Amino acid sequence: MRIAVLDEGVDHFKRINQTMAALEHECHPYTEGKALLQAMRRQTFDLLILGWNLPDMKGPEVVATIRRDLNSRLPILFVSDKPGEADMVEGLNAGADDFMAKPARAGELEARVNALLRRSYPAQHEAELVFGPYHFYPPSRVLKVRGVQVELKNREYELALFLFQNLGRLLSREHLHEAVWGLGIEALSRSLDTHISRLRTKLDLRPANGFLLLAIYGLGYRLETIEADALPGVNVR
Repeated sequence: MRIAVLDEGVDHFKRINQTMAALEHECHPYTEGKALLQAMRRQTFDLLILGWNLPDMKGPEVVATIRRDLNSRLPILFVSDKPGEADMVEGLNAGADDFMAKPARAGELEARVNALLRRSYPAQHEAELVFGPYHFYPPSRVLKVRGVQVELKNREYELALFLFQNLGRLLSREHLHEAVWGLGIEALSRSLDTHISRLRTKLDLRPANGFLLLAIYGLGYRLETIEADALPGVNVR
């Protein structure tokens, strides 16, 4: 998972990063609220962990801006040095999903992050995933469309599964690169576009099959469901 961490404390970020790395998540650090908000206009994340006191904004203000101005349902966890009940209530009322006190204990942080991710992305924890005519079998890395297995290369399968697991979400190019190819690979723009093009063809991603894979200029891609009643004369099964 791609996790943004907003906190002014370097040591605290290191502790969070170590815990998340052990869970095979990638952390992206920010020390100012405005920098994170600007990044979220062109990048996407799976989870935000943030502190209360920041150099330019208060944590609850950041959360409220994400919910109100960016209209994002990104799961948010406060890790705050203000552990009082009033502060917890303020943070949750601003739109955060969970709250814990500093210093972040590794075991508790791991449990809270795992719980948030399970609630926010339940499809990612199933042995078989069904999306209309598309059936994914993650343990065997098999994809069948209307009962027929589709031959996909490893990264094509990973990209297809990631897109379906995030139906309706705009996924930035950086997010897709990181999820499928990992960090540290820069020249992947053409490779991503090539894989997207192959998936459109191999999976026949078109409204008649109930799905449409959209390119959002300058940002990334979004896989959308198409309702049958929105397609006059087309039977979507």
